[in-house]
Amino acid sequence: MKTGVPLGIIGVNMFILGLMLFYLIDGGEILKFIKNMGTFVGLSGIGVTLAGILLYLINKNLIFKYL
Repeated sequence: MKTGVPLGIIGVNMFILGLMLFYLIDGGEILKFIKNMGTFVGLSGIGVTLAGILLYLINKNLIFKYL
């Protein structure tokens, strides 16, 4: 099953959502918590995107061709 491409798309969307939460929110204590959640979502999105890229490359056997 090709899971690399959907996982990469989800990761990019998570990264963009994290950037929006981090940069667009400015305010009180509760909003500061949401801003910190944006940091977590953005960093998680980077990890999910990397996992999607690696799964795509493993399924295509592009990694093992050069090892």
